[in-house]
Amino acid sequence: MKILVPVKQVEILDEDFDVQDDGRSIDPDCIECELNEWDDYSWETALQLMEKHEGTVEAVPMTVGDESADDGLRKCLAKGGERAIRVWDDSVAGSDPIAIARLIAAAAKKENAQLVLAGTQSTDQAHGQTGIAVAALLGWPHVAVVSALDYSAADGKLTVRRELEGGVEEEIEIALPAVLTIQLGINEPRYASLRGIKQAKTKAVDLLSPSDLGVSADQLGEHGSAARVRRMYIPERSKAELITGTPPEQVKRLIEIVNELKGV
Repeated sequence: MKILVPVKQVEILDEDFDVQDDGRSIDPDCIECELNEWDDYSWETALQLMEKHEGTVEAVPMTVGDESADDGLRKCLAKGGERAIRVWDDSVAGSDPIAIARLIAAAAKKENAQLVLAGTQSTDQAHGQTGIAVAALLGWPHVAVVSALDYSAADGKLTVRRELEGGVEEEIEIALPAVLTIQLGINEPRYASLRGIKQAKTKAVDLLSPSDLGVSADQLGEHGSAARVRRMYIPERSKAELITGTPPEQVKRLIEIVNELKGV
């Protein structure tokens, strides 16, 4: 079984940041990138399956991004796995989650993957759409917000648990191929060893373009997306006042504030 694990470098804002002149993006100097927290858990899940079924399961991390996204793939490879995939060319810029899902689904087909393990959402945009969109594009069954899973190699089925409302969990049996979106806490992601970090630098990262995957440019970017960023802005911050003094003085000040707001 081959497992494809989409991962993402998410943008972490400095405490003080500026919106660029286009009004649609953040100044890159105010941004740091790191591997998405949910993806750390999905990659650990893949590694555990690979270790439990040694020799019969292969896990491959993939990402959609420019050269800077290689850092996230190397972090994955430092923990395990032998190769990774990065998909990019200029036509991908500005793609929404559904357009990104097209590339992931195409990569799953090209790799003949039987299982896609995606994070439930990302810490920067939190759309929570990509994994489910991949399942729809592939026509595969899916389970979202997975909190535990077990794989039976004998019958090629997964037994998974997922979170429902009110603390209730649901257990489902699902046949491969399938797509799962992984929830935080399903496991405890391992730390990369110094040896693993060194070895990751020499492991292969296959660079593919959308055309390599059979995805045309008109399905990507802003013109190939159903959603786009219209505007980014910093909301006005409300002011707070600490009311001090004796209880009668505090009541008097509260009445003044209410009257000011009412325009009295």
